[in-house]
Amino acid sequence: MSEDVQVRFCERPEVRLPRATHLLVHCSTEKEAHTVLAAVKARLAQCRLQVHPQKTKIVYCKDSNRRGEGAVESFDFLGFTFRPRRARNRDGRYFASFSPAISGRAAKEIRATMRRNWRIRRRTDKSLNDLARMFNPEIRGWIEYYGSFYRSALYPVFRSLDRALVKWAMRKFKRFRGRQRRATHWLVRIARRQDLRPFVHWQLLPRNATTG
Repeated sequence: MSEDVQVRFCERPEVRLPRATHLLVHCSTEKEAHTVLAAVKARLAQCRLQVHPQKTKIVYCKDSNRRGEGAVESFDFLGFTFRPRRARNRDGRYFASFSPAISGRAAKEIRATMRRNWRIRRRTDKSLNDLARMFNPEIRGWIEYYGSFYRSALYPVFRSLDRALVKWAMRKFKRFRGRQRRATHWLVRIARRQDLRPFVHWQLLPRNATTG
């Protein structure tokens, strides 16, 4: 890159960037962003590379300090969606923060994994503790990664897991057959007990965040 653009790539002839490489550049002004984008395109062209025409965009990072309007005000990166979100400072006052949370695509993939691969409602040969031991490692990994920012965005994802557990209880126990509300109340009682809580999302997410 030229000295006017403070971006660096490994440029040895034998080094190739992966096709899915993501470049994230932060600029102070829109004019600077257009200048950097043009320079990046030109430099990549010299290396016989190019940016993705649909995925490459200039995003306005709107927050309480940047109150203008932009054609694009959000973007996805590494499974997170960055966009303006409501936040609260130490004094309890709310403000707009341009911050990340789990993306809709990542949340959809998690739900698909639980539904397609786990098939909880069909595992009536297992106890609740058995199910927790089977799936807790993956659940913990999701929460530790996607819960690093704006953890409340995970609540709807794990509500779908709790609904699957309700269906499992209705199939496993005769007393819950056709009684979804009763099965739900049973599961909520377990999730709220400090000495039980076999599933890790009941421990790592705030009380009532998933089960109701």
